[in-house]
Amino acid sequence: MQPIKSVMKKRWKYLTLRQKLTALFVLTAVIIVSVNLYMFAITNEMAGQVEAVYISNVSLNELSGALDQVQRSMEEYLNTKSSDAMEDYYRSEQAYRSLMESLNTQVTDNGMLLTEKNIFGLSESYLRLAAEAIRAKRGRNVEKYGKFYEDANTLYEEIHTFIYSLNNEQFKDNSRNYQILMSSLRYMEMLSIGILLLVLLGNISLIAISTKTVTRPLRKLAEAADEIANGNFEIGQIPVQSMDEVGIVTGAFNQMVESIRNYIEQFRLTMERENQLKERELMMQSHLKDAQLKYLQAQIHPHFLFNTLNAGAQLAMMEDAGRTGRFLQNVAEFFRYNVRKNDQDATLEEEIRLVDNYVYILNVRFSGEILFSKEIDEALLDTRVPSMILQPLVENSFNYGIRNIGREGRIELSVYRKRRNICISIWDNGAGMERERIEQVLAGEAQEAGMQSDSNGVGMKNVIKRLRLYFHEQAKLEIFSEGRDRGTEVLITIPGGEEDAPCTE
Repeated sequence: MQPIKSVMKKRWKYLTLRQKLTALFVLTAVIIVSVNLYMFAITNEMAGQVEAVYISNVSLNELSGALDQVQRSMEEYLNTKSSDAMEDYYRSEQAYRSLMESLNTQVTDNGMLLTEKNIFGLSESYLRLAAEAIRAKRGRNVEKYGKFYEDANTLYEEIHTFIYSLNNEQFKDNSRNYQILMSSLRYMEMLSIGILLLVLLGNISLIAISTKTVTRPLRKLAEAADEIANGNFEIGQIPVQSMDEVGIVTGAFNQMVESIRNYIEQFRLTMERENQLKERELMMQSHLKDAQLKYLQAQIHPHFLFNTLNAGAQLAMMEDAGRTGRFLQNVAEFFRYNVRKNDQDATLEEEIRLVDNYVYILNVRFSGEILFSKEIDEALLDTRVPSMILQPLVENSFNYGIRNIGREGRIELSVYRKRRNICISIWDNGAGMERERIEQVLAGEAQEAGMQSDSNGVGMKNVIKRLRLYFHEQAKLEIFSEGRDRGTEVLITIPGGEEDAPCTE
């Protein structure tokens, strides 16, 4: 058994894909056709048994009819003595004797078979008496043929009685058998359906298993090709399990990957010496950028810290500890965020929470002068950005936008998506900015332009640099203002693709 299995596996290994698929479908078709033919044969056999149930009743009816024909032809001859009647008599007698051959003639304790034996014996006596009556008629012996006819007629009626009784018994028995056969036939129908369903499921399983053996190498080859496309050349050799088209392609793919790896290694060794100085320079630049990023992230204006602590002290003297506790909690959250996120990125949700803390602190300091509102697409809250990019912008909106404008100041924060772009807008209805000043702020020259000593122009420069570093020069920060006292909007665009529409459209 084992050698045969081994030979089959070896032959299967060397078949082409077309031959494998053809063999698979031929095998499943043969199984289905064979099962259908087998079930068809069984069903036909059962149907034949059902048809044969009432044959015994039909035979008895034919026997009764033949007996009637013998009786009529005998009476016709006795009445007419014609040659035609004689011929009909002999023909009907022969037909009746042929039907009698199917009757039981053996001794038995079966009631119906015993009745058949009695019918057979009475029929022999009846035919003998009928023949004697015919001979007596031909010999013109009126007394004898009359006596023979009466005796034959008596047997004729007895035979009919026995046939009728036997016919009834057989009909009852055949009816029971018919019900049993019909139940068996219905059972066979259900069994046939069940077997066909099992065969169908088995064929589906066979097809699934067989096609899996065919497609598994293709899937592994596709996965390996995807790894190569992503730049991972350190994948292992794909095992060649067959010598069909897929096996040939797999072998060629393994050879190609090995050649690519060797070429890359040779190229690396060749270029390693030439790239040493350049790598050192790039490494120093990378360290410098990291140092700049850490330095920029660590910058928090101390002026805000002093004002915050002063406001907290004043609030503690003026009010009970409840509001003071809430205020100090917001202050603690604010500085805790700065310390924790000093060298990390953050989610937009964390940045917005920091802005909420900051605005709360400002409203405590300035008796609720700031009207702050938000419109946030919650699906974007998990977007990661450099830490401390929103709070400095809100601080600028307060210090250089709505502070000391002599009217109700409002700041609005919006985070939304435009196609695949992520847009962050900070708008205020404050003092506005001239075009020249906008250009100075974006160029990082705002402090030299004469801003106040507690200016957060450095904070704006910080945000711009960190956005560019974090998003590899792809993020954009823009400032829009229609002029003096017309408000200002700072708009950050984080692109999601090359074809995305900018947030300003």
